[in-house]
Amino acid sequence: MDPRSEVVIRQQDYLNGHVLLINAPNDQLAKNLPDQVQASVWTWNYADHQGFQNSGIHSHFSVEFPQASFDQVVIFVPKSKELLNYILHVVVSHLKLGQNVFLVGEKKGGVERAAKQLQPYGKTLKLDSARHCQFWQMKIEKTEQLKPLEHWLKSYTVQIDQDQLKVCALPGVFSQDHLDVGTAVLVPYLSQVKSGKIADFGCGAGIISAYLAKLNQNQQIFALDVDAFALRSTELTFQKNNLDLNQLTLQPVTGFRDAPKDLDAIVSNPPFHQGIHTNYDASEELCQLASVHLKNSGELWIVANRFLNYPPLIEQSFGQCMVKADQQGFKVLYACAK
Repeated sequence: MDPRSEVVIRQQDYLNGHVLLINAPNDQLAKNLPDQVQASVWTWNYADHQGFQNSGIHSHFSVEFPQASFDQVVIFVPKSKELLNYILHVVVSHLKLGQNVFLVGEKKGGVERAAKQLQPYGKTLKLDSARHCQFWQMKIEKTEQLKPLEHWLKSYTVQIDQDQLKVCALPGVFSQDHLDVGTAVLVPYLSQVKSGKIADFGCGAGIISAYLAKLNQNQQIFALDVDAFALRSTELTFQKNNLDLNQLTLQPVTGFRDAPKDLDAIVSNPPFHQGIHTNYDASEELCQLASVHLKNSGELWIVANRFLNYPPLIEQSFGQCMVKADQQGFKVLYACAK
């Protein structure tokens, strides 16, 4: 069991009634709480959501608070400070004065900083420090009126050749307030990508998906991501650029194996973080499985840190891998399915 969950179990006597576990790890915490607790989960991680559902745990996959009433919430600290601000606002907009909000997180994950973000809403108390984690309590003394999701958007403009693309990103989404270097290195090559049915794996704020749609109105774009905030951001980026939403299919995935088949192209700046931890499983799976999801002569285009050893994985699957660019610490890799 995750050490954060173990700390919650150590302090389970504080919990009772309908308890919402927010951003909880995919483990059996909800099933190991005492009888006086009816636990549900709110997650924006689709892989975790599938895991909870498969275990018979009630899970809500969304960027928005579940439509239900709760006695208490336990927030597992997310990596992003802005995302925690959004979650806290939503929580105190749905709960009442005097209700308890608990916060749990790893010390190296910034739990002490996160606990300070509770202070505008009530007095905080550290209840436990164990397993390199901390567990905090805050009794709500100030509620808020719920603000629309758009209030939390960050927007910026990307210049691509003669084109401008407006990017919309919600809290916690990769590259929320600027174009990341990897995508900037890849973007000039998007005009070379084979047209048709294209998957953008790890779509993030939708920069790649939106630009591919802008280049060709006949493209059929599948935006794939594990994160509900990324999928919604991609949709908002399409809307902001007046792109046809009929071109776009938003698809939550647990990994690349959930991607559609018979694709003309796969384009990706693949993810390699899971919360605060580095995890290359998703991008390695992409390299190994991409050819199975492509039509004959379908293309794989990915950008990755120069130090990541993806070419051998791609060569095992495709028989070849071409380096199209090597600049600013990133490589653009290309392969064609036989």
